[in-house]
Amino acid sequence: MKKKTVLLGFLLTISMILAYIESILPLAIGIPGVKLGLPNLVVVLLLYSYGKREALAVNLLRIMLTGFLFGNLYSIFYALAGAIFSFCVMAIVQKTGMFSIIGVSISGGVSHNIGQILVAMIVVETFAPAFYLPFLLIAGVITGLLIGIVSARVIMYMPVDKME
Repeated sequence: MKKKTVLLGFLLTISMILAYIESILPLAIGIPGVKLGLPNLVVVLLLYSYGKREALAVNLLRIMLTGFLFGNLYSIFYALAGAIFSFCVMAIVQKTGMFSIIGVSISGGVSHNIGQILVAMIVVETFAPAFYLPFLLIAGVITGLLIGIVSARVIMYMPVDKME
């Protein structure tokens, strides 16, 4: 149990560092909300190597901690909406067994953007944010693909047995 707690704490720290790196990288493409999804690498790896509970816990803790450290209440709210929707979709897609880790990651990238657009439409009480959806879906596929490829490569070198 102690080894697992230490490992999850370490992975939480890695995901927070990746979130910080992502926040300082300039993405000058003119579409609000487009990010690389670097912290999702840790979530995907945990989903495949340890399970849903651990992946969800690390994901939610990362959002809360990085939100309080580097963001604000709105950034936490939007990130939680995207992350929870994305996580649910990834867990369902993974459970079907019909998709590879890359497919699961792509579904996470796309659904994260859908979740955030839905929240944006509720907050501003208009469908106007949906205008960005086609661009965000393309970005979600591309970033999900990249995170999925990296996840597939990393998981090949991870230990097979779970730490108890």
